Amino acid sequence: MEFGVILDNWPLYLEGLVTTVELTGLCLILGLLLAIPLGTVQAVGPLWARGLVFAYSYVFRGTPLLVQTFLIYYGLGQFEAVQQSVFWPLLKEAYWCALIAFTLNTGAYTTEIIRGSIVTMPRGEIEAARACGMDTLLMLRRIVLPSAFRRALPAYGNEVIFMLQGSSIASTITLVDLTGAARVINSRYYLPYEAFLTAGLLYMALSFLLFAGFRKLEQRWFAHLRPREH
Repeated sequence: MEFGVILDNWPLYLEGLVTTVELTGLCLILGLLLAIPLGTVQAVGPLWARGLVFAYSYVFRGTPLLVQTFLIYYGLGQFEAVQQSVFWPLLKEAYWCALIAFTLNTGAYTTEIIRGSIVTMPRGEIEAARACGMDTLLMLRRIVLPSAFRRALPAYGNEVIFMLQGSSIASTITLVDLTGAARVINSRYYLPYEAFLTAGLLYMALSFLLFAGFRKLEQRWFAHLRPREH
């Protein structure tokens, strides 16, 4: 075991850690912003809109994230129209291709999480909101979505951790994230065990922090459901 090599190349792992956290954080934020309206539409929208959202969700949940990333990074560049478009400066960069693929993927899963939370909402809450004279938009903003977010939190916490681990795919398109840093160390020194074990421990530490953070949120958001001491 030669972990001295890992210490000597620790800045590379820190660079990969920053890239992993940044890429995962951005795609989760953008995916959530995409999923909130899409999940709402799929739950309560017109039939034609629900069909479009279902098609998007089905495609990105039914195909591997690796394939989606390759199609965006390697596939789009073969079309001349894409190369001549205003989006080419972004689409020719591995970072932005990974961000687009990850955002669309996590957006699809989060859409289903939000849809499921909305359709399983107790009817009594909706009837109470209507009895108070709320219109549909006000009811969604003040009653339906806050209640759906609370119920969706455990499932969304799992999606966040899965997305963190799935972000390792970025290393396959030349990005130096945590897995990419381990691959560089392995290619230089032929130390696969030390290189990938270090990356695995860093992923585990990030997952633990996320798990602890969501547990805190659950304790706060579900405090009203805990038994009261008499």
